Amino acid sequence: MGNKAYRFRLYPNQEQQQFLAKCFGCSRFVYNYFLRLTTDIYVDSKKSLRYKEWSKLLTSLKKEFQWLQEVNSQPLQQTLKDLETAYSRFFKGLAKFPRFKKRSNKQSFRVPQNFSVTEEGKLKLPKMSPMKMVIHREIEGDIKSVTISQTPSGKYFASIATELDIPKAPLNGEKIGMDLGLKDFCITNKPERFENPRYFQRSLRRLKIRQRRLSRKAKDSNNRKKARVKVAKIHEKVANQRLDYQQKISLKLTNENQVISCEDLNIKGMVKNRKLSKQISDVAWGQFLTLLEYKGDIYGCEIKRVDRFFPSSKRCSKCGYIKEDLTLKDREWTCPECHAHHDRDINACWNLLQFSDSKIPLEERKSTPNQTVEMQCIKSVSS
Repeated sequence: MGNKAYRFRLYPNQEQQQFLAKCFGCSRFVYNYFLRLTTDIYVDSKKSLRYKEWSKLLTSLKKEFQWLQEVNSQPLQQTLKDLETAYSRFFKGLAKFPRFKKRSNKQSFRVPQNFSVTEEGKLKLPKMSPMKMVIHREIEGDIKSVTISQTPSGKYFASIATELDIPKAPLNGEKIGMDLGLKDFCITNKPERFENPRYFQRSLRRLKIRQRRLSRKAKDSNNRKKARVKVAKIHEKVANQRLDYQQKISLKLTNENQVISCEDLNIKGMVKNRKLSKQISDVAWGQFLTLLEYKGDIYGCEIKRVDRFFPSSKRCSKCGYIKEDLTLKDREWTCPECHAHHDRDINACWNLLQFSDSKIPLEERKSTPNQTVEMQCIKSVSS
């Protein structure tokens, strides 16, 4: 059994928008209230509160703030579970300390039960009349929960999570090595290149103008709210363009190949480079690798990640010589051992493919003992 989500656009009327705003506001208030309460108690007495204590305090909180009773109780309980997840991820070292939610950012709340999709294709939530929803594809599996969200640009969406049996497709196609870059978004050893569209870079001029106009508006004014929405629409368009481009590439690669070997990049560390941070964030490697992995299970393609310390660009894919003085600006180089001329990216793709098949340890040359790959620095390939 696996999980699958469907995201549909919502078109609530004026009355429904007001009720959704109450749900967003109450969920945001509960999240921020208990985040502040837990932080203060830990600072004073070194005691840590969790979901069990929060749910008991929520009952008394509703009596103090009676407007919390106007919305369904399920989103408030789910907000506390989200807060507990945020704390758990922080203590495991997977995320930063939980931050307070803002009204201007993306708003959302989750309903785990007592909702339905009507025969007319509308979404029925507790204490609400059915909302218009555009169902552009059939919903498969057992519906488990629905998450209502509002983007900073003012659009409403419903993400319906389902549970169904997803059979894994058999492996088919070729084996390729794939290298991610900034000059070209993606390169394979076929060779095949996918250009880097640089969507954010293209929209910088419009964004600069809109951001400047926003900064000049009076705080808490209606004109400032309108200017903020225009800035949010630019960011939303860039994100949609980037996601659409990566969806098409990931679908093509997973359909045509049975194994894709790529490097396990330290993206968080690379973004700290102040000269390349904007370009690395724009290319969104992490999102692309996530798309590859879930599509690989559906279309029968195995994604292998090679250790980040493996010198894929510096190593000659023909003889195994390692060029230590290779810099980032060197896009092509010639091996001094076998005199093979390499394109930097395509050579890296061949090395990634060879290492994922465990062929490189057998290719070490006796004539260059100082240039061979130090296997003690290379970990096993993670599937």
